Amino acid sequence: MCYSIYLGNAINVEVNVMMELETIAAISTPMGEGGIAIVRVSGPHAIEAVDRIYKGKHSLSTVDSHTIQYGHLLDGEAGEKIEEVMVTVLRAPKTYTREDIVEINCHGGLVSVRRVLNVVLNEGVRLAEPGEFTKRAFLHGRIDLSQAEAVIDLIRAKTDRAMNVALQQVEGRLSKLIQRLRQELLETLAHIEVTIDYPEHDVEAVTQQLLLDKAQYVQSKIEDILRTAEQGKILREGLSTVIVGRPNVGKSSLMNALVHENRAIVTDIPGTTRDVLEEYVNVRGVPLKLVDTAGIRETEDLVEKIGVERSRSELKKADLILLVFNYTERLNEEDRRLIELVRDLKSILIVNKMDLAGELDVKELQKLAGERRVMTTSLLEEQGIDELEQAIAELYFTGDVEAGDMTYVSNARHIALLNQAKKSISDAIEGVKLGVPVDIVQIDLQKTWELLGEILGDAVSESLIDQLFSQFCLGK
Repeated sequence: MCYSIYLGNAINVEVNVMMELETIAAISTPMGEGGIAIVRVSGPHAIEAVDRIYKGKHSLSTVDSHTIQYGHLLDGEAGEKIEEVMVTVLRAPKTYTREDIVEINCHGGLVSVRRVLNVVLNEGVRLAEPGEFTKRAFLHGRIDLSQAEAVIDLIRAKTDRAMNVALQQVEGRLSKLIQRLRQELLETLAHIEVTIDYPEHDVEAVTQQLLLDKAQYVQSKIEDILRTAEQGKILREGLSTVIVGRPNVGKSSLMNALVHENRAIVTDIPGTTRDVLEEYVNVRGVPLKLVDTAGIRETEDLVEKIGVERSRSELKKADLILLVFNYTERLNEEDRRLIELVRDLKSILIVNKMDLAGELDVKELQKLAGERRVMTTSLLEEQGIDELEQAIAELYFTGDVEAGDMTYVSNARHIALLNQAKKSISDAIEGVKLGVPVDIVQIDLQKTWELLGEILGDAVSESLIDQLFSQFCLGK
């Protein structure tokens, strides 16, 4: 049995009655030793279920909402105290899920938290699925789908800037912008209906100009959002950055300098790095998935040869290449081949070991590099790292742009829908300019309105919702 519920933005979603009537629970803190752990319970019988196994000064069913109570949890069958707890009672609708919620704070530790969860489940409560608490927040209309998706970005954020972008989306910054664009389209569609229903009124010329103005406005706003897509994707997923160069130019030293610890083995012996090393680092707010590769050269060593092939493979997947050269050696054919290999990729050329006597002609390298930036460093003397980090940040974020300056779009699903919406609105503009009848142009405007609605969760399929929330951790 199913029924429809209203989700705030003219969204009707079919919801299974049995699912909505079930009370769910999960551990909401990471497993392991800690000061406290939290078991979250949500649903129409959350307070009643926990109250049956709780002993404190007051019954949970009688306390005020948004209060915390001290007491003990009891074994439902034996009636023995199993844990000392602080229990937070949150009554619907002013909760994360818009259902009654009880959060049980117990001692951190595998045994303690599992024992608490088990006694709760024994009271007829079901173990929550991944992301089910946030899914219920969406289904009950507290947040739209774009806000729900931003929750997982907030959890996975690797830099302050990435977290700020996710937080803004959770708070509805992108949603409000999309809603304004949909409202503009809705008003335009209503005007077209009047024109079609009352043809005796001579408003055709006005309608054509109105259509063009509104459509171009929506198109420009969609393009503004899409311009942030590359930066938003980087903030969300990290920038795949590969360090390449001939052996013994300082690739591992560069990785250690960016990571700020001795992650890779550094020696004077060429070919020390035989495999690919990965590490996430924060460079001026830009998350880098840093990859240190084996030196690329012709070699007869079987193990090193495998490492070189893996290095070449990583190049194909990279968003950014840091190509390192040795200042103490002249450019040779292998260097020139590497420059040519990364010619069509976004890259920065780095001349290392500037503290030593030089043989490399930096001007020649700059000529070969073309428009690509050439940086100089002495990793041994810790010189040039700040300038390199700034250059990386400026390559993707011009100046000191902060997350608060614009609305970033980072989700691949949102970007795909925005690109489709951009095409539809462009078709509408082209139709107006060619003098196509307004009822034909209306089709493209309607499609644009629907595509923008899918970002917010309007008319999305149940399978898509399940797929999106399955990426969440348990307890969120």
